[in-house]
Amino acid sequence: MSTSERLIESTRALLWERGYVGTSPKAILERAGAGQGSMYHHFKGKPDLALAAIRRTAEEMRATAAGVLDGPGTPYERIEAYLLRERDVLRGCPVGRLTMDPDVIADDALRAPVDETLDWLRTRLAGIVEEGREQGEFAPGPDSEEIAAAVVATVQGGYVLARASGSPAAFDAGVRGLLALLAPQDRQP
Repeated sequence: MSTSERLIESTRALLWERGYVGTSPKAILERAGAGQGSMYHHFKGKPDLALAAIRRTAEEMRATAAGVLDGPGTPYERIEAYLLRERDVLRGCPVGRLTMDPDVIADDALRAPVDETLDWLRTRLAGIVEEGREQGEFAPGPDSEEIAAAVVATVQGGYVLARASGSPAAFDAGVRGLLALLAPQDRQP
């Protein structure tokens, strides 16, 4: 792995663990095993490196979500697969956690990949809901964008509840509840 890759990956890990303020250039260099000045050889400074790390995290989240949402199955099954996919719920969402970092949210450039990723996810989910309506799987009713927002809010809120309780049970309960609300009539108990 190149030095710039090690710097990006180290910054991603540190942002996850410590947040922006707690991610010092010294800690990045130590974690990356890079020499003094390496960061400034490859990046303009900490903000530039943090932006590369946040973009990488956002790209990975979109790729993971797309792998499930674009997979096989009916629209409900694809949303179900997204909600039930393997997650480390006690660790939280790497993109969602960035929304809780005041330094990331206060900086338009650092916030942009976070906002774009969550917007992409809502848009993709809304499209799947619309697809389900066209196929008769979902009844007409609440706006597809509102349903998509509820799916994203359930996942992000589930992370918060699981972390607060120290148990994935709260995340799982939220997902099960949402799936029961979304289930097509032929899947209702």
